[in-house]
Amino acid sequence: MKPHNPNRVPKDVYLSFVSSLSGNRMTLLAGVIVHSATFLAVAAKTGSPVYIFLAVAVIVVFCARMAIFRLFDKVDKEKLSFAEIERWEKILVVGAAGITTLLGIGSGYAIFFTRDSFAELACIAVTMATMVSVVGRNYGSRMAVDLQTFSCCLPMIICSIMTLDFYRGILSVFLIPFWLTTRAMATGVREFLYENVIARREIASIADRFDTALNNMPHGLVMVDEENRIQVINRKACELLKIGAPDRLKDRDLGAVLRYGARYSFMDASQPELILRQLTQVAEGSLSRTLIHFPEGLSLEFSASRRADGGAVLIFEDVSSRVKAEQKILHMVRFDALTGLPNREYFGHRVQDYLARHSKKRGPLGFMILDIDEFKHVNDMRGHVTGDHLLCAIAMRVKEMAGNAIVGRLMGDQFILFFPHARDRQVLDADIRKLHAAIQGQYEVDEVTFLVSLSAGYAVLESDAFAMDEWSVKADLALFESKSRLKGGISGFEREMDGRYIEQQKLKADLREAVAANALHLAFQPMFKADGTRIECAEALARWVHPEKGSIPPDVFIRLAEEMGIISQITRFVLFKACEECMSWPDHIAVSVNLSARDLRDADILSVVSDALAHSGLEASRLHLEITESSLIDEPAVVRAILAELRSRDITIAIDDFGTGFSSLSYLDTLPLDIVKIDRSFVRNIVEDTRRLKLLRGTVHLARELGLKIVVEGVETPEQLALLNKHRSTDLVQGYVFSPPVPSKEIGILSHALNRRTAPRRRSKVA
Repeated sequence: MKPHNPNRVPKDVYLSFVSSLSGNRMTLLAGVIVHSATFLAVAAKTGSPVYIFLAVAVIVVFCARMAIFRLFDKVDKEKLSFAEIERWEKILVVGAAGITTLLGIGSGYAIFFTRDSFAELACIAVTMATMVSVVGRNYGSRMAVDLQTFSCCLPMIICSIMTLDFYRGILSVFLIPFWLTTRAMATGVREFLYENVIARREIASIADRFDTALNNMPHGLVMVDEENRIQVINRKACELLKIGAPDRLKDRDLGAVLRYGARYSFMDASQPELILRQLTQVAEGSLSRTLIHFPEGLSLEFSASRRADGGAVLIFEDVSSRVKAEQKILHMVRFDALTGLPNREYFGHRVQDYLARHSKKRGPLGFMILDIDEFKHVNDMRGHVTGDHLLCAIAMRVKEMAGNAIVGRLMGDQFILFFPHARDRQVLDADIRKLHAAIQGQYEVDEVTFLVSLSAGYAVLESDAFAMDEWSVKADLALFESKSRLKGGISGFEREMDGRYIEQQKLKADLREAVAANALHLAFQPMFKADGTRIECAEALARWVHPEKGSIPPDVFIRLAEEMGIISQITRFVLFKACEECMSWPDHIAVSVNLSARDLRDADILSVVSDALAHSGLEASRLHLEITESSLIDEPAVVRAILAELRSRDITIAIDDFGTGFSSLSYLDTLPLDIVKIDRSFVRNIVEDTRRLKLLRGTVHLARELGLKIVVEGVETPEQLALLNKHRSTDLVQGYVFSPPVPSKEIGILSHALNRRTAPRRRSKVA
């Protein structure tokens, strides 16, 4: 790169070159002394006053130059333009050229006028030495080099030629290549320095950019040599490891720096060696990267690579946020979001982990399933928010009372517990039952007190017999046994339960086949007027006679059908069959069919009822549909709409088993009802218990005030019937006092018999 034109040279470089013209002032002082002394010596030798004048002139020019230098020093060089720098260059060059001009004149005068060998030698020697120094002092300005060499050589060349001496002329001509050589040397020095200045600037710029990038990168970086001495470290590395400032760590041993950090910052004492060891493993390729957890929630991920010179580069970043996010996701995957308990899958992992860690330990283990009784009522009556709060409260109490047992949420309102090794079976059995008793009782949630009971089933087996799936089935069987006996009870698994379970599964399969083959049949229990003179309606009751087991109780196979999801198929069969049978009865007798909760979950029941009526030809007014209070809990708005539609078609709607459900009275005013069937539990003790009679009469009075017809179920004795008639507490009676369930053909026979019995009474009244 050749700076031919100052305007093509960066301003600061050009200024540095011009400033060099005023530098090295001590050499100028030495030169002035030598020049003046030389001229005075020549004056003393030759007696010429010219050299005295030249000596004085050198001193005057030197003083002028010093004054110019001081003025230049006072200038604010940052504000100088290219033109102003160029003007100062000319001023400084003129001062330098003044000295060389005086030297050239002194040498030329000695050659042509004095003809003294000493004068010639002294003046030419000093002049030539000064020309050589021009390269070292004035390389920064081509103008200075040209003007000073020209002003030195030209007087000597002219005076040598003027002597008309051939040899002197030849020597004077040799000054021209000397001039050119000096000029070329100065140019070479100037270009070399210019290129180095530019290169140094570029290197500094690159280094500055590298330093900026290094210290602003989000990763920590440490570069070490083969002896683990720090060569490069950025600010991020120092911040993450809290080991001081980067400029203080150069050439320090990395291990010593880390140990210092462990001593005076947050690191654990073992972590420096861990970092160095894993750095070595990563650098050797045995690890691609490694994650190290520090105190204060800091997690750093390290990677390293070996350099060709034996050193290594260690890069690490703060992944604390990522680790926390992963831990949060892992927690969400493993734990139930509502209760904070392990979910079913993670519960299984924890149990398996426990068994793996205690594989050699022997002793009984326990496995229990808890089920909150009637929890759905809480959601329906108090809302899901309160239900969730209650579920959390129960989960917290279970966890507190469980001790060293592993607790998890199985699903919905069920919890699962694993009890680790105990001393003996009896102790573990007692602990499980004690826990079950402790978690039942009152819970205060949202300013409401709930009396909560939990049904439980558990299994206790030896550890070598443990299998998660098998134990879960056994505990489920025990839970089923407990719920079938008494709500809030607890049952331990017994081997007989396996047999009952297998038997039940076989019974379900047989029931499915029977329903598919329409192998069920119907019995009908008539509803009589209170005085027993007339049958108004007959309730259709499904019956199943198993080919091997004989008659299966309705409460058994109906419950199985609901569990299997085939209850709607039974309802369809009963509807079609009941409507057909009713067509064979006297016109005043209606038929009543029970609908299940599943039947009322969607509007399909509307089409089923319509099809049954159309298929049989039965009038809609002769069909009664009975619903239970439990069927109203799931989706009351949907049920209400379906019942309203059925009633609009002239179908009679009755609520069955009234008084056994949850908040019974609230339904009487809100549902489209025609009949209330009072449950047999109201009638059982009315003869002996006057309070029961009062309760029955009050319920009847309320229903009649709402315009509803009353049917009392389960009337078995004449005393009960007499008491009901005495207080006019019913419109129709259904029970063994008049008739048990009978086949369809018996309904017509009973009706004709009643007609014959009451005919004489009617004739006698007419007579």
